[in-house]
Amino acid sequence: MLSSTLKAIISGSAGRPRLVVLLSALLAVIAASYAATHFDMTTDTSDLIAPSVGWRKDSAALSAAFPKQDGDMVIVVDGRTPELARDAAARLATALAEDHAHFFSASQPEGGDFFKREGLLFGSLDDVRAQTERLVAAQPLLGGLAQDPSLRGIAGTLAVAASPDAADNQALDQLEPALRQIDGAIISTMAGKPNFFSWQQLFSPTKGDLRQIVSAQPKLDFGCLQPGENAVAAVHAQAAILHLDPAHGVTVGVTGEVPLSDEEFGSLQENIGLVGAIIVVALLAALWFATRSAKTVLAIVATTLVGLLLTSATGLLAVGTFNLISVAFIPLFVGLGVDFGIQVSVRFNAERLAGKEPLAALAAAADRIGEPLLIAAAAIFLGFGAFLPTDYVGIAQLGVISGIGIIIALVLNITLLPALLMLFNPAVPDAQVGFARAAPVDRWLAANRRSVLGGFGVAMLASLVLLPFVTFDFNPLHLRDPKAPAMRLLTDLTRDPRFTPNNVAVLAPDIASANRLAARLAALPEVDQAVTVDSFIPADQPAKLALIEDASLLLDPAINPFEPAAPPDDAANAAALVTTSRQLADFAARQPGPLGNSAARLAATFDRLAKASPAMRHRVEAMLVAPLNVTLDQLRFSLQATAVSRDDLPADIADDWIARDGRALVRVFLSGNSNDNAVLERFTKAVRAVAPHATGAPVETQQAARTVAQAFIKAGLLAFMLISLLLFAVLRSLRNVADTLAPVVLSGFLTLDTCVIIGQPLNFANIIAFPLLLGVGVAFHIYFVMAWRDGTRDLLQTPLTRAVIFSALATGSAFGALWLSDHPGTASMGLILMISLVWTLVCALIFEPALLGSSRRPTSGG
Repeated sequence: MLSSTLKAIISGSAGRPRLVVLLSALLAVIAASYAATHFDMTTDTSDLIAPSVGWRKDSAALSAAFPKQDGDMVIVVDGRTPELARDAAARLATALAEDHAHFFSASQPEGGDFFKREGLLFGSLDDVRAQTERLVAAQPLLGGLAQDPSLRGIAGTLAVAASPDAADNQALDQLEPALRQIDGAIISTMAGKPNFFSWQQLFSPTKGDLRQIVSAQPKLDFGCLQPGENAVAAVHAQAAILHLDPAHGVTVGVTGEVPLSDEEFGSLQENIGLVGAIIVVALLAALWFATRSAKTVLAIVATTLVGLLLTSATGLLAVGTFNLISVAFIPLFVGLGVDFGIQVSVRFNAERLAGKEPLAALAAAADRIGEPLLIAAAAIFLGFGAFLPTDYVGIAQLGVISGIGIIIALVLNITLLPALLMLFNPAVPDAQVGFARAAPVDRWLAANRRSVLGGFGVAMLASLVLLPFVTFDFNPLHLRDPKAPAMRLLTDLTRDPRFTPNNVAVLAPDIASANRLAARLAALPEVDQAVTVDSFIPADQPAKLALIEDASLLLDPAINPFEPAAPPDDAANAAALVTTSRQLADFAARQPGPLGNSAARLAATFDRLAKASPAMRHRVEAMLVAPLNVTLDQLRFSLQATAVSRDDLPADIADDWIARDGRALVRVFLSGNSNDNAVLERFTKAVRAVAPHATGAPVETQQAARTVAQAFIKAGLLAFMLISLLLFAVLRSLRNVADTLAPVVLSGFLTLDTCVIIGQPLNFANIIAFPLLLGVGVAFHIYFVMAWRDGTRDLLQTPLTRAVIFSALATGSAFGALWLSDHPGTASMGLILMISLVWTLVCALIFEPALLGSSRRPTSGG
């Protein structure tokens, strides 16, 4: 009855080809119009996992409590000197905070007046003592420079330091490096080379920090493939306006969740034209070799395109918005839709070669392949439907859309495709449709069935042995192009424990609980430090403040002169250089060793500069004076340090650590290489053993990997059960059900084992290849089992084998071209698709005939 119904549908469609094509075209136009006007796609990866999952709830709770920390863009400002880095970061943060078109907020996590004033307190007591002693020793230099921050003042200060009266002054300890570094900077500038001088590095034993961070919360457009593209462009535009570039001693880079995602989606597009062209050519070539008819190829392609339009429209109706996983319905539909088309067309060619007219040939094809097509489609539909109960929303939506697509593909291949074949009327094949040359292989399989089945058993056992070694790379950063700017910068950041994004956050009920939890976590060997809001309250404040106050009393008159000197003109600068040159030469004659040598070289350099053009002296002055003003300003701030309590913390710091409802944040930093998956696993396991609701990038990526893996295991088992029940309901034979599914399972295991052998881990991208493997594998084996049940022997010589081989080639060669993608995740998906289809063919063409040949053909009753 089922076969006769399918035959009636195919014959009816073929009998009214123009009407069927017209109706199909009308539906395609309606679908295209709907898809074009209602297309919506989100690139928000957080939507791929159900929000009801425990770790998603923890992440959502953190985002709700501290919304500013969600979706940050990290702007890294590197300066050739600490002064350049600090000044550039401050100016950029201010500019971005005022750009309300692209950002909600922007700030410096370790910047602003608070850290400028209290920064010294965050060092150890020994550090503060060393710093203040060095500053006090430099008082003569600092006083002169603060009194007259100009080229004249610099020259005059060095002249005083080198005078006979200063011969025993402590400042002589710092004079040699000052003379040497100033001389080198002036010589480079006069030679036309860029030079960036740092007074902070000269005076400070810590040498200062050359890297500053600006954190920004961008406004995103999730309707675009790159939601943060405009915000990233705004950062670079503002940097250009502020002259923050290498020519001015500064580089600005952008990384973080937003630009990394944008770069990933951008890499998908980089060589998409080449990959797309290869896919089209490979697909068309496989179709032509399968059918040997351009008209038939055109009919299959037209049917597939109409099906894609209908699936897109119905998919949008079903789920509303596509996501980054659900759009994979396109390769799934094409792969399985083309398979259906090849099955119908190859069988049609075989009947035409047997002498039948087109209409009769289609009716006969329906008799032979209609029921297998229907059962294969039903099995694939159930396989995709098995993803619906999982927490992996992305793949569940893919299952919905692909399940709908399978129904559409089946309907079109038994209606539109026959109608197009009737209209196009392709020529009768001029050669055998099957593979007569495969007769020796059929005979060998028949003669060596036991050996082949033994090989099947050995392969299954070997697969089970290797299966535990399959790895899942949970780190999404490994799916990204390591050469992309944001990715390179992030890799660099992960090497610094201060900046690595691989840290974990824990919400505590209050500050006291947060501090207790931080103490427990900090004691773990896997943890480098645990930070709370009270970490911003320096330790040993009384002793440190005493040192700073003593230094301030001594230095205040020097760095805060009552009457600063008026800015000099060029003549005054030149005169000061001449005077200082003579004094430095006299000083060099009195001082043997490195100090005298440095003084003599700088005397000669000052003499050359005094004779140079005013423009040259202006360039040298700008090079020396700009960082001097930044350093003096920072020094004045740092000597105003006061006692810090929790109530003294600025609002932007407190708000990052204390939620409005009083809950407090603990941020935990790992000890070790944060790029090492094993280190991350040990770190998150140790932290979550103490704080089960900890969240953050390491936790979320690992938990997402577990959620995905569990979803595939759950869906795989459910699909296996549902398909088994379907096959048993149709075949009424447990042995035939086993004959159908055992090779599918083996091909999956062999694919995983191959990944182990070649060192290819599974990841969030390439695991999507397995639904296609399931669909194609189930279909192929159902075709063979149904043919065998109908009495077909020597399966490799039949048109069915031709259809299966070229269907696999069409899918494998076409989507294997994804291997050429510049996107590492997509490339790995293409690789696994090719591997899986190779093993699917091996199991279908070698193991399946051997399994069937050893079975007893069921009687008509079952």
